[in-house]
Amino acid sequence: MNNPLIPAFYDIAWSGVVVVMLVALVVALVQIRRAPSLSSTARAIWVLIVLFAPIAGPVIWFLVGRRPQPE
Repeated sequence: MNNPLIPAFYDIAWSGVVVVMLVALVVALVQIRRAPSLSSTARAIWVLIVLFAPIAGPVIWFLVGRRPQPE
């Protein structure tokens, strides 16, 4: 029995993927904005990378661009 009012599992799964992607995008943009070691040119380039590659951009930022905070 398929009830059209109850979303299928893949609808819920894709919704979760989209939410995770949007959260990663926002977190990456906030971190780029707050990064004290970035010049304005580097910051603009990172923002463009994150915005134009919405899946790979935040991942690249988290792996390569983010520097550890000194304690």
